[in-house]
Amino acid sequence: MNNIMSKVRKAFNALMCSALITLCSCEHNNGIISIKTPPRPNGQTDVLELRCEPIDTVRVAFIGLGNRGVMAVDRFCYLPTTKIAVLCDVQPAYVQRSQDILKEHNISPALEFTQKDDWRKICAMPDIDLVYVCTDWVLHAPIAVEALNNGKHVAVEVPIATTLDECWQIVEAAERNRRHCMMLENCNYDFFELATLNMAQKGLLGELVHAEGAYIHDLRELSFDSTYYWNMWRLKENSIKKGNLYPTHGLGPIAHAMNIHRGDKMNYLVCVATDQFGLTAYAKEKYGEQSSQALQNYAHGDMSTTLIRTEKGKTMLIQHDVVSPRPYDRHHILSGTKGFVQKYPIEGIALEPNAHEFLSENQLDSLLQEYEHPIVTEVGEQAKSVGGHGGMDFIMDYRLIYCLNNGLPLDQDVYDAVEWSSLVPLTQLSLLHNGMPVEIPDFTRGAWNKLSTVTYYQ
Repeated sequence: MNNIMSKVRKAFNALMCSALITLCSCEHNNGIISIKTPPRPNGQTDVLELRCEPIDTVRVAFIGLGNRGVMAVDRFCYLPTTKIAVLCDVQPAYVQRSQDILKEHNISPALEFTQKDDWRKICAMPDIDLVYVCTDWVLHAPIAVEALNNGKHVAVEVPIATTLDECWQIVEAAERNRRHCMMLENCNYDFFELATLNMAQKGLLGELVHAEGAYIHDLRELSFDSTYYWNMWRLKENSIKKGNLYPTHGLGPIAHAMNIHRGDKMNYLVCVATDQFGLTAYAKEKYGEQSSQALQNYAHGDMSTTLIRTEKGKTMLIQHDVVSPRPYDRHHILSGTKGFVQKYPIEGIALEPNAHEFLSENQLDSLLQEYEHPIVTEVGEQAKSVGGHGGMDFIMDYRLIYCLNNGLPLDQDVYDAVEWSSLVPLTQLSLLHNGMPVEIPDFTRGAWNKLSTVTYYQ
């Protein structure tokens, strides 16, 4: 039976690989796997720095009320210019849990939806301004496209898409309907990341030439917990897919620091990965050598490492590992011609003319205070009080609503969302071809140097 199942899994993996290659519309070109970019439809233009009509009170529908969704509902209770209008989850207990949070804050109950396809009804509701999506990965892109096509703004947990076809569907819907589409990349709002972004933009580090980011987080116990991830979706993803399945926490902050699609763009990547060891070893130890968990095939290698080269000759390194017993790590390294910053394993900054060693603790604290980002100055203390990964989750939501209230461009746009998420299929493609370079599409279709820097509008 095990041999039969092994053959079935191998056949399934081969089918997945074939489907991926087909969806990518790729071809080999001078040693690089090139990716075809669909032409922009007639009459359609980019949505760089998109401004929409201000919304005094943003009416929000939450779809997916698991681990991330329920925390978002609680944070929104502290945003007075919002109305939590809809709560949706296929598990009624999760909806009730969120209703209880509203009650604790003396907020009126929201409309409830609990059926599998209710998200389609919600996207069509005329009295919703923002659809906030915290489901499993598979539904991120379909709900985003549906919401945009119904004239709604949309915010979606990471990654926003898992295929290139989904990435382009989202871009087309955002451009066609002229609505905001933000991926909820909270790490861009970490206090240290915002401070070092400010340093980079003010020239303290000179010209950035290299950056590193990662998502290294031991999720073995949670992945095998049948109650934590709905229907154990995260473990299933690791069972059938290779590559970097979760690139955006490390990539997002460094992409903004390096002005990706605001004066530079990512040109191509290469990805290599270890074989799979960690999940099997963990399952054998916890469930037994002959358990179904131990005998399961896991396609995803323990550590994947991706190198990216940009149009202007800069490089970026991105890593992913959720199965190794090691401390949490996002790297967050910025290396410039005048200085260097890193967040892990300890926060450190080194600057010319003594860049061979880190600043002292007092010097570091003083510099971080001097370059505290204006957004942190404005709302940092409230963010720490409300919480959410030390406050960065609240800053993310605060900024989203602030921009919608004031008709401003969002800090993260649809091109950020799809560029960062595109590493999921592109790293898979590179691995399938033994680490060959793979072109990263220009989702702005030629407008990547239309702007000169990332701007968080006030």
